[in-house]
Amino acid sequence: MDIRQNALNILKSIPPEVKVVAATKGRTVEEIDQAVQAGIKILGENYVQDAAQKARYFKGEVEMHCIGALQSNKVKKAAQIFDLIQSVDSLKLAEEINKEAGALGKRMPILLEVNSANEPSKAGCALENVPVYAAQLLKLPNIVFKGLMTLGPEKDPRQAFREVRREYEKLHVKNYSVDTLSMGMSSSYKIAIEEGANMVRIGTAFFGPRTEGL
Repeated sequence: MDIRQNALNILKSIPPEVKVVAATKGRTVEEIDQAVQAGIKILGENYVQDAAQKARYFKGEVEMHCIGALQSNKVKKAAQIFDLIQSVDSLKLAEEINKEAGALGKRMPILLEVNSANEPSKAGCALENVPVYAAQLLKLPNIVFKGLMTLGPEKDPRQAFREVRREYEKLHVKNYSVDTLSMGMSSSYKIAIEEGANMVRIGTAFFGPRTEGL
């Protein structure tokens, strides 16, 4: 697979106002470099250790976003590495990030992860709890609450995306810092963009299927 050409083709099809995050879990720096050559500016990583390695390799070339579940014992390192943590799925995690960011003397941009279809297998805040969570996040001094993230159900995610966008628009009106709606993956990013996403996360569509177990 020609990853560079593949990424070029996909990027051409996406509106310029939509930011594209390359989901790089299990990908080598050689594979990622091809996507970066095509114009990718943001890498999304699931694991802190892998992100640290890739951040060193691509230092100064890309932003690093955390898009996977973040354990509390990894928060200190995550606050050092990432430019944005997209997967904040609880107030407890947000408070831990706030503490570690404060110790570093920085304000950490985050997104609140929303379980848009209330799927038991997925993490995130229930849709109806978004206003309550948002109000608490805005009180944390070392966090910059940037918006919402959702994976959406694999089958027919449109309605779920639409409902998350409604919540995002309510927050956007109320708070200046809220400017990011991250929705969709390789299988659903086109629908996500149609439903108002201004950030999408694409992995398989760029790089092909991952090796089993990664």
